[in-house]
Amino acid sequence: MPKLKSKSQKSKNSKKQANKETPTLSLKEQLAQKRKAAQARKELTSLITTALSVAFFVGILLFLVAGIKAAVPAVLAILILSLSYKYPRQALIAFIIYVPFGGTITYYIGNSPVLQLAKDAFYIPVLISLWQSCRQRGIPLIPVKAIKTPLYILLGLCLLTLIFVNGGQQLNPPSAGLLEKAPNEIPLGMGILGLKVFLGYVPLIGCAYYLIRDKRDFLFLSRLQISLIFISCILGIIQYLLLLTGICEGTRNAEGSALFKATLEARCYFGGSLVYSPSQGMIRLPGTFVAPWQWAWFLISSTFFTFATGFTDPSIIWRIVSLGSLVTVFINAVVSGQRIALALVPTCFVILLLLTGQVGNLKRFIPIGVGLALVISIAVVTNPTVVEERTASFTSRWEASPPQEFIVQQFEENWKSVDGPLGSGLGRATNSARALGQTKLVETYYPKVLYEVGILGLLGFVALVTTLTFTAFRTYRRIKNRNFRSYGAALWVFILFISYNTYYYPLDVDPVAVYYWFFAGVLFKLPALEKQDKEDADPKKAAKKKRLHTKF
Repeated sequence: MPKLKSKSQKSKNSKKQANKETPTLSLKEQLAQKRKAAQARKELTSLITTALSVAFFVGILLFLVAGIKAAVPAVLAILILSLSYKYPRQALIAFIIYVPFGGTITYYIGNSPVLQLAKDAFYIPVLISLWQSCRQRGIPLIPVKAIKTPLYILLGLCLLTLIFVNGGQQLNPPSAGLLEKAPNEIPLGMGILGLKVFLGYVPLIGCAYYLIRDKRDFLFLSRLQISLIFISCILGIIQYLLLLTGICEGTRNAEGSALFKATLEARCYFGGSLVYSPSQGMIRLPGTFVAPWQWAWFLISSTFFTFATGFTDPSIIWRIVSLGSLVTVFINAVVSGQRIALALVPTCFVILLLLTGQVGNLKRFIPIGVGLALVISIAVVTNPTVVEERTASFTSRWEASPPQEFIVQQFEENWKSVDGPLGSGLGRATNSARALGQTKLVETYYPKVLYEVGILGLLGFVALVTTLTFTAFRTYRRIKNRNFRSYGAALWVFILFISYNTYYYPLDVDPVAVYYWFFAGVLFKLPALEKQDKEDADPKKAAKKKRLHTKF
């Protein structure tokens, strides 16, 4: 009884202390807040009214000229661009939410190449707004000094390629043969688009850094990412069940080579092109993305984020949700038919355990490890045929074309075919630029960089990612807070893995092209959050920080 009494007394005292520390606003301050809220509502109403008027006018014109498929995206683009510029923080969150569902949204609105770039309607206004804000406050757009020199060198080399290689191709197009038709190309347009794909998302480092203002923002972001992963993976499992039960036909009734090709006609409610030919043991699901390859790399990258939150979130509920998300990632790695996901998801999990030191954190590792092992064991026992088929497919593919030999072959081929030290032109090996000219299919990333920007650009890119990786390592090692340090370690392993991965080209497509740079910014913000936690313990420092706090 005495103990209970003392505890209740302590809780009452803590509540009284909290009430004393919480300042009561004066009548003048309350009126100022009301005026500020009214002004914000007025600005939002005015912006929406103006944007709707412009969008409606443009939409009618495009509807009369090109039809509804051109009018609807244009109207949406005007609205999104306007709101994103005015409210950059909310737009950046919307951008992160849109990334995993972009493929599904694209095909529900209409299959247009323009819609593949729809997420940039959020990103570009945010970047412009942030750049203007940084100029006014005299702070750098990318707040990581160490990477500026290699980034500027690489950007300079890319501009040389754009001017001399792409520009030369624009001014002096190759002559066609006697009976051949000259290709209709826009090399400079290819170069600009290729540069955007190559380095366009680097500023996300600054966007993420300034988006996170305090620990609350950080927890919101990490939990949002877990929620997006969980929802996407549940939709991926539903997609598989719809195909398995015959509700979606897939490619099971196709003939000949069509049994082995991903097609949009076989689409099953979510995402885009897929293959589902159970008679041939062939399945490649896109999940919520446009293509199966993107889904595979979403699953691989999600392993890092679910692991990080599962071991570091202060709430046990969110640690359980993270465990559930990690389980769904493992399940999708098996049922999606993606061999690289089947190989790398468990591999990345083991690497994370070793490099982050969580094996020794028995208090959290044992529940997560046992729970994960139990769920996966049940899935294996109840679906032995599926697991056996996927394992056999992976083994046969490895034996037929070992990845290391394939990568070496790609390097040799592109070293011989590249035009010069500045490359063959930006965009010349970028799939999204094929509408502007002839492109070459290069299926590995570093040979692709070699082909586009030459050996100088390749060395410049290696210098950039090496500096980024080393700086990320030093940053997370400086952190003393256990949770921040563990989360930072997981992000560093993600950066390390993607920086030197050359199989396929995840840095060219969603979602890794976004997550790599964005979560690098999150990692670089962690030391500031740790310092902020210490300052919050001192009321005087906290009050001073609140006065000086810059808003984005």
